[in-house]
Order: sequence, then C-alpha cells, then structure tokens
Amino acid sequence: MNKQVLIAGGGIGGLAAALGAARAGWEVRLYERAAAFSEVGAGVQLGPNAVRRLQAWGLQKPLQAVAAFPGQLQVRSARHGGMLATLPLGAEMVARYGAAYATIHRADLHGLLHGAVRDCATVQLHLGRAIAQHAESEGAIQVRLADGKEVEGDALVGADGLWSRTRTQLLGDGAPRPTGHLAYRALVPQAALPQPLRSTQVTAWLGPRLHAVHYPVRRGELLNLVVIVHGPAPQDLEGWDHAANAADLETVLAGTCTALQDTVRSVAAAGHGWRLWPLCDRAPLDSAAQMAQGLVALLGDAAHPMPPYLAQGAGMAIEDAAQLQRALAMHDMDVPLRLRRYALNRWERAGRVQARSQRNGRIFHATGPVRWARDLSLRLLGERLLDVPWLYRGDGSNASAL
Repeated sequence: MNKQVLIAGGGIGGLAAALGAARAGWEVRLYERAAAFSEVGAGVQLGPNAVRRLQAWGLQKPLQAVAAFPGQLQVRSARHGGMLATLPLGAEMVARYGAAYATIHRADLHGLLHGAVRDCATVQLHLGRAIAQHAESEGAIQVRLADGKEVEGDALVGADGLWSRTRTQLLGDGAPRPTGHLAYRALVPQAALPQPLRSTQVTAWLGPRLHAVHYPVRRGELLNLVVIVHGPAPQDLEGWDHAANAADLETVLAGTCTALQDTVRSVAAAGHGWRLWPLCDRAPLDSAAQMAQGLVALLGDAAHPMPPYLAQGAGMAIEDAAQLQRALAMHDMDVPLRLRRYALNRWERAGRVQARSQRNGRIFHATGPVRWARDLSLRLLGERLLDVPWLYRGDGSNASAL
C-alpha cells in the first residue's frame, strides 16, 4: 500500500508539492482553506531553474501556451530614465541554462499545476478544508481540520504560505516581520496602452527608497506592473490584499522621470486600479530543522518567505517540490529520514536566496553615495551583475551544488 502525505495549502507551493509527491509514488490528500481554487491577479517571474523543473514534470507545452518569454531585462534609473544595464534573456538563457526565462500570470501558473495534479489518480483535493492542528503518534501523523474532522497520514507538508499554521505549531517562532516596504500591483491589457508603453521585456526602474518593475504576462496580452515603496504597513497584515489609491502612488513618484510616471498613470487611464500588498519576510534559514522535523516538512513561503527582489518566491517553492519528490521516492528510508534529506538538500540554497533577496532590496532602494556607486557599477559591469549563474544553474538537488 502506498504511503500517504497530507498537504496543507492549495497555492502554487501546495499544488507543486502534490504533483511531486504523486510522481514519487505517494497518495496525496491536499487541504485548501478556500472554497475554490483561485489566485489573486499578479505576475510571477520564473528563472530557468524553475522552468527546468516544470519541464521535468512534462509541463513545457502548457507553460508555452500561457506564459510570456521576454527577450531582455533592462535596468533604468527611476530618477532620469537613463539605461543602466541590460541582460539578454530569450535564446541566451536557453543556451546558457537549458531553459527559458518566463513571465506568467500567477493564476495561469496555478492553473497549469492544478491541471497536472487533477490528472493524478492518487491525488485528492479537498477545498474549504483547513488543517488546524497536527500531532505525531506511533509513526503516523494525525491532523485535525478546522471543522473538527481528524485525518491520519504518513507525513505532513505545510505549504500554507506566509502565515502558515503548520509552521506556527512546528517551530513556534512567531509571526513574519514587516519589511517596511509596500507593493503596489496592477495588471493592464496591453491593447489598452499607448503603443510606446507596451512591452515585450522585463524593465526595472531603480530609485531612492523605491523601485518599479513591469513585464508581459499571458502570452504578452497583459502588462504586469509592480511599484515598491517605503511606507507604514496596514494594521491588517494577514489580509494582505488591499485596494490602493493611485493618487498616493503618484505622490510617492513625484521625483521620478516622466517615462515611469506615464507608465504608472496609464493604469488609471486604461480604466484599471492598483492593489496594495504590505511585504513581510523572515530571517534567512539557518538550519535544516527549520524545514523538517519528524514527519512534518515545510515548503515554499511557509519555510522561507522572501521579498520579491530576486524574483524567486515561486521558483523556490517549485524547487522545494522537486526536491521533496526525490526524497519521498527514497523508499528504502524511513519517512523522517526522507524528510530530513529533503531539508538538508534545500535549506542552505533557500536561505541564500532569502539573504540575497533582502540584500537586493537595500541595493535597489539605495540613496546618496551608495546609489551613485550602484549605478556606476551597473553601467560598467552590466550583464555580469544581472546574471546569477549559481541560482539559475542549481536547484538544490545536492548540497555540493551550493
């Protein structure tokens, strides 16, 4: 009889974990708090490290059907609009790392993973059912659902996001910390934009105490825009999606170049609005025990939440799921040892990405002499600074890859 893994959370990380576990020969029961699968409209960047994992799961065609594949990353000054550096993507990424750099609507990524999981006969998806508590007993894991029902399995994977209940019970390390940064996000049909504002590439604008990024998603039909600024977080941190006032954003951008301001104003001009996310994170992982203990493992944002300054949140969850698949397939090992192997092969790389993401945030938002040095370095070194070989080549499949 196949072993059974219980998964908390039906987001990108939870569905990827379910797919990986099913491919490892396990039966899967996934419990999602929401009554229906849905993802808030926002874009996701997937580096070649994540795209290779999707390819290994046979998802290249569905990815090709819904994603965009930008030809270039360009970095510009938010103050004067000048070009600071560029990095070829497209065919260059494929040649260098064996997979493309993709940009995708979060709902489309969720949808292609959901479709793959739905096709697995060994996976059961339970909507409107949240895992509230867990306990280990006699080599099994027992969970109590929010409605009081009890379920037993051979392992539990907490993929229940930034505010993970699984993590709270396993580690007891408190709530995530506010970063002091706020993310304004919008999605606009490119056809509704003036021709000069439409884009087929990733553009990042770096300015004092702020930065902006925009790129195409959904085959290039939509433009995803994100502007991250310093500001006080709303009281309701856990309810992270808030309506945003476009006038507030325009005030923050008052000292930036006309090109960036025109891009931001185009959202309202096209009849669309902004949403506001307060950004939270945790300190980088410093041990394998923070990702797995006994019969319980953590995955994605439940394990290693990070700010979006390396564009690897979804990528790290996908890598986690691929490594979980390898570990669960080690059928000659006891389950706690398999989960321990998963954590040992993931925590250093995930912690490194967390630390680099946080560092990038300080660099992106630098002021004074640090900003001048950053801009000069980008002009002189360009591609060497923007490319990240250690990240795009590896996936944490073994510790030596770090």
